[in-house]
Amino acid sequence: MRIEIDGLNVFYMDQGPERPGAFDETVLLLHGWGASSSLYRSIIDRLSVRRRVIAPDFPGFGETAEPDRPWEVRDFADFTLKLIDRLGVEKVMLLGHSHGGRVALDIAARDELPFTLTRMVLMDAAGILPRKTLRQKLRQRQYKIARTILSWKPVRALYPDALENLRRSHGSADYQNASPLMRQTLVKVVNTSMEWAMPRVTVPTLLLWGEDDTATPISDGERMEQLIPGSGLARIPGAGHFCYVDRWPQVARVLDAFLDGGNE
Repeated sequence: MRIEIDGLNVFYMDQGPERPGAFDETVLLLHGWGASSSLYRSIIDRLSVRRRVIAPDFPGFGETAEPDRPWEVRDFADFTLKLIDRLGVEKVMLLGHSHGGRVALDIAARDELPFTLTRMVLMDAAGILPRKTLRQKLRQRQYKIARTILSWKPVRALYPDALENLRRSHGSADYQNASPLMRQTLVKVVNTSMEWAMPRVTVPTLLLWGEDDTATPISDGERMEQLIPGSGLARIPGAGHFCYVDRWPQVARVLDAFLDGGNE
């Protein structure tokens, strides 16, 4: 399905049961960086048996065009709030994976929302900034110096490919695969700590984590459990950053238990 928000033609999935009264609580699924709603088909199909599930493609991902400028975490959250308003949803459970977890935290921390936030699931969520080692700090400083030098016009004229080669050698896979505008967005969001938002969360929150996650390690989940009041951490053995792909039966059981034990 498609909807226009601030001039952007947005693709989203909207799936749920047809029986009357089934839409009392809507699950809003917020995907991770470099992904799209289609990657979460197993979750959407599972949860939509008894609930309405809405899963948008964030601007710059999947079938939704890029924004007109680099976005920050708050821009993604504002976009999500506008989507909820346009679709007329009154009760929302947020489910955020990876980057979607950052966005969910920004929303959950706000003082006033135009809907009722019932609960939240953060799955291998981003938002804890890693502490850099001395070696990493030195490497980052060397990169910045080299980038400045290679950006000078005379140097770029002599070595036109050098700057891009430098970026490729230092950037992550997500950075390499992104457009120039989305690279700027990525730099903004990955350097944003969401720890300020965590103590402000007031709804029941499930933290669902792959024990072998290397992108957002299990220590991030442990930290979030400390900072988010009343939250609980469910560890998925043998699973990485996409825990629902690596160990879907276990993840499905945990989600069912959390959903069936809360608001219906």
